[in-house]
Amino acid sequence: MLVETPDNSMQKLVLIDAIQRLGVAYHFDNEIKISIQNIFDKFEQNKNEDDDDDLCVVALHFRLVRRQRHNMSSDVFKIFTNGDGKFNETLAKDVQGLLNLYEAAHLRVHREEILEEALTFTIIHLESMDPKLDNSLKAQVSEALIQPIHTNVPRVVACKYIRIYETIESHDDLLLKFAISTFCKRYLDHSNKYPSVRDKLVECYFWAMGLYFGPQYICARRMITKLIVIITITDDLYDAYATYDELVSYTDAIERCDISAMDSIMMYMRPLYQVFIDYFDETEEELTKDGKADYVYYAKIETNKWIRSYLKEAEWLKDDIIPKCEEYKKNTTITVSNQMIWITCLIVAGEFISNETFKWMINESLVAPASSLINRLKDDIIRHEVEYRASKQEAYAEARRQIANAWKDINTYYLHATQIPTFVLEPALNHSRLVDILQEDDFTDSQNFLKDTITLLFVDSVNSTSNSD
Repeated sequence: MLVETPDNSMQKLVLIDAIQRLGVAYHFDNEIKISIQNIFDKFEQNKNEDDDDDLCVVALHFRLVRRQRHNMSSDVFKIFTNGDGKFNETLAKDVQGLLNLYEAAHLRVHREEILEEALTFTIIHLESMDPKLDNSLKAQVSEALIQPIHTNVPRVVACKYIRIYETIESHDDLLLKFAISTFCKRYLDHSNKYPSVRDKLVECYFWAMGLYFGPQYICARRMITKLIVIITITDDLYDAYATYDELVSYTDAIERCDISAMDSIMMYMRPLYQVFIDYFDETEEELTKDGKADYVYYAKIETNKWIRSYLKEAEWLKDDIIPKCEEYKKNTTITVSNQMIWITCLIVAGEFISNETFKWMINESLVAPASSLINRLKDDIIRHEVEYRASKQEAYAEARRQIANAWKDINTYYLHATQIPTFVLEPALNHSRLVDILQEDDFTDSQNFLKDTITLLFVDSVNSTSNSD
């Protein structure tokens, strides 16, 4: 399909968009990469010629090209604005164009005012016209306003888009059946293994699947799920169960990562510590088989920073200290464990990672700090109310502003850090998406949004797609 369709046709753009939204792009990685490269190259060659005045085409073109890490200029949208830099009101009639512009605006970086204006403009018009749309377009607008594609978890996007795509008159039957088959084969087994969505293990697996959902990452998902289970239990230990003195001993034991430290910790902590030791032993054993045993060093660096950040919070509590907002944010960007999970994702994914890349991730990259900030801001609206002496509404607004800026940081690195392979950045991007779709502390109390999302992926997706033929 991809090879036969002309690169610069709207048909090719729509096809690539559908393949990505349906969650099967990993089957066509090379073909999509070549197609987008050709599209971008042709755009660069012809960008001084007459501008395309079809908003639907330009916005979709822009989003697909930027998603492939090509720095296409947002100036392409100037043709749709007036002398004041505002978008022409005549565009309000082009619903599909507005929707594509709205989605494109979420790939903005800092100081792209035209995309800020685009976001404001499209939200106003999409919200006001929602009741007037046909069912297929109405569903797309509704889902986009809840969570745009770029900040949503790819597997969640795919599961929801299958239902929308099959109602689009021009949909490709073969592509639809192929997308459905990937859900049937992968999720039926999981629903049998984990019949209760209330089990925390399922939530940990959902997190791992959100980071890596391709079939080539089965082993990686298993190891990441184990790590997230350890993180979840450890969080409860430091937050609610242990005394400060007990935590000091446990922190020291984690840093030693040695079975001989078992005698220095409380009896009730020992089962968790044994799981922790076993996890690292298994990781090291698997990496040694591939000649990558040295990768464990980087995992231990992040683990030690993470466990020390937990102890710092316990120390604040013991001494009745309320830290300043910046000090608190600096520490909690570590306690949320994004950086540790990111490093682990790459260690267990089976790819080769250079020492230079590991050092960049640990010392230079702002991707994990930005992702961690999103995590903590989503989880800590109440602290914003106290810190800024603000109402809940004002605290939400400030948190959303900071989250938007964090996404711009992530987008900037994704677009400009061309020396870093995409597979290195993708887990951090997906982690940010996982955090962004959750409500306040939804992982801890998962009776609402997270429960519905897990049910959608592990239960409803099987029931609905298995009867689609």
